[in-house]
Amino acid sequence: MSFEKILIVEDEPVVRNLLSEIFLRRKFVAAVADSLAAAEAQLLKESFDLVMLDIRLPDGDGQQFLERLATLPERPLVVMVTGYGSIESAVACMRAGAFDYVLKPFSPSQIDILLKKAQSYRQLLSVNKLLSDQQGEDEGAIVGKSSVMQRLRQLIERVAPTDATVLITGENGTGKEMVARELYRRSPRRQNPFIKVNCAAVSENLIESEFFGHERGSFTGATERREGRFELANQGTLLLDEVSEIPLNLQAKLLRVLQEREFERVGGNRTIKVNVRILATSNRDLLSHVEKGDFRQDLYYRLNVFPVHVPALRERPEDILPLAEHFLTRSARKMGVKVAGFSESAIKAMLAYRWPGNVRELQNTIERAVILTESGWLISSAALGLPMVNGVGSGEALLASAMQNFAQTETAKQEFDASFAPGATVGGVASGTGPNEAVYNIAELEKQAIKAALVQTVGNRTKAADLLGISIRTLRNKLQEYRDAGDQVEVGADLAE
Repeated sequence: MSFEKILIVEDEPVVRNLLSEIFLRRKFVAAVADSLAAAEAQLLKESFDLVMLDIRLPDGDGQQFLERLATLPERPLVVMVTGYGSIESAVACMRAGAFDYVLKPFSPSQIDILLKKAQSYRQLLSVNKLLSDQQGEDEGAIVGKSSVMQRLRQLIERVAPTDATVLITGENGTGKEMVARELYRRSPRRQNPFIKVNCAAVSENLIESEFFGHERGSFTGATERREGRFELANQGTLLLDEVSEIPLNLQAKLLRVLQEREFERVGGNRTIKVNVRILATSNRDLLSHVEKGDFRQDLYYRLNVFPVHVPALRERPEDILPLAEHFLTRSARKMGVKVAGFSESAIKAMLAYRWPGNVRELQNTIERAVILTESGWLISSAALGLPMVNGVGSGEALLASAMQNFAQTETAKQEFDASFAPGATVGGVASGTGPNEAVYNIAELEKQAIKAALVQTVGNRTKAADLLGISIRTLRNKLQEYRDAGDQVEVGADLAE
């Protein structure tokens, strides 16, 4: 359950005792107060999850006390207790922040319904607070037409409807978390929370608290009670991301939770039971870690009920282009730009590259290329920034890309045609015999290649010269020539050499 301590503020002894008996029988800790002053004294000593507050008390108005409760660091849920004659006041209290109200006289079943609503609402608040820090996670369906990906989809369809624990393995960047989310989306628990804990990102000192929560004052900095990820995921799904990073001394406690579905918060002694489906990911060979003695064998077999392996991108090259198109569409939509697609050289470069960073590297590469590509143009191999392909060096690729992009614009096409028309003017320069104007366009292409190289190297002139296959002196002279002509080609104010 997501809360356990309840304060009953009620001056009628019969009602107060009835509520106390109901809560105690349901294993809640219940404190009582017969006045606002007594309630204030209780709140100074300890915090509560739920306050049952009578609207009319001997020393004041419950609605005014509601405002006091809203200022507490650990704000409790408040349920107003009222008679039929004060329903309007109870509704006004709800507008002021009360969770709900209950009418006198009430039955234990009504209180049970109220408790269930309050617990669900409290869990929802906690989950939403957690998920607000996890924006920008992987999105979308699993993309790929290869036989290994078709087999992966079949495995997901087979195991998703069950409650079986799934261990998802694969290299970094292959999409293990995407598989976990797909398992969740296809499961009967999809209407309940999906909670993730990155075991590699949490310090060893705090990971137990992340898993199981802690009580107020249980360690330095624990200023309030906090639910752990297992508790927040109750009735839903918990993803243990990079499970191999869990410290050995915590693995026994984790094993107990997986087997018994119960635990105690750090600093607490009350056993909390949960119903959670477990998914886990690992980029390491866990069995080899078992053999080395740094991962428990019994925990490994408890996690490895249903193994799913996500293949590396180099093992399914037929999926590279569909993934690239998918990421192109998504990035262009997100940035509000239109990109015409991929050039032939870009396609060759993507298919020839080994993609050591897998799908994540491809995604980041496409996003960067969309940023570097002018609206309406094709993404070039230079914009992708991939290594040499089929003997074509980076400098040549940059020049080829610049020529391609320059020719793609309607203005460039018109200027190129006009350069061979006698007497025509291109960019303010008389065309004359034609070949001179061809030289003019080659000069423009050269400038485009230099500009592309500076963008790719984030303004580093030495690296840009290396990419272009020219000396740093030649590059300096060209940049000075462009500046003298009033054309600032460089990107950034201070460019490293």
